[in-house]
Amino acid sequence: MNGLLLINKDKNMTSRDVINKLNHIFSMKKIGHTGTLDPLATGVMICLFGKYTKLVDLITGYDKEYIAEIKLGVKTDTLDITGNVIETQNIKVTNEDILKVFSNFPKEYMQEVPIYSAVKINGNKLYEYARNNKLIELPKRKVNIYNLELISFNKDIITFKVKVSKGTYIRSLINDLCEKLNTIGTMNNLIRTKQGNFDIKDSYKLEEILNGNYKFQNIKEFLDYPVIEIPDKYIKKVENGNKVENIFNIEDKVIFTKNNKDLAIYENKNNTLYPLIIF
Repeated sequence: MNGLLLINKDKNMTSRDVINKLNHIFSMKKIGHTGTLDPLATGVMICLFGKYTKLVDLITGYDKEYIAEIKLGVKTDTLDITGNVIETQNIKVTNEDILKVFSNFPKEYMQEVPIYSAVKINGNKLYEYARNNKLIELPKRKVNIYNLELISFNKDIITFKVKVSKGTYIRSLINDLCEKLNTIGTMNNLIRTKQGNFDIKDSYKLEEILNGNYKFQNIKEFLDYPVIEIPDKYIKKVENGNKVENIFNIEDKVIFTKNNKDLAIYENKNNTLYPLIIF
């Protein structure tokens, strides 16, 4: 079984928990996902089945959209509300302050990876250093903040919508926003509403899937690439992952099929087609 299933992850589950549930529901092991969500977070989780797991790296790179909550006046070791409180502070923030910081926040910057994350340094995950109380210099990554929109500000809770590039930690973004507001805060809630063109309104809860209410998507539905039935003389080349002449006038990427079976995705480089993914 090859396909894509869009999950709306529940709170207090790890992404691994979701995959384990799907392994059990569908009695298959070959299932992957395209971006971890913290247990606190809910929302869009793209799950790929069978040969479609080869698409993980391609889809992981898509931009993501979130609705997030900041609880002001509290800072935790994990940068979210589930962590241990390490500092509290009285709030002196106005709606105008927030709008000013949001409008002036850089569209691109080097973001520090949170200590409670699975990023590896010298063979160990960062959270392992944190749990063992070992100091380590946290790495920084270039991230893009495409859109930052205030939804509401009520007492000590800021709710906002943000669209970001791959690798952006919303916990770290919240910490950086609070620094610019000259206050402290922590992530109180997080919903991933989109990844690429995959929207939460098209996703399914695990309970719905258990009840048989779901629909798999095939590659032709979610990848906006031309689909070409490969001529017989090129089948062996494609199956073996060899380059192919661009007689099809493909500008970027193409899905090659034969007898309605997905064979491969190829991409154009200097007017020659090279394999990107072989199914």
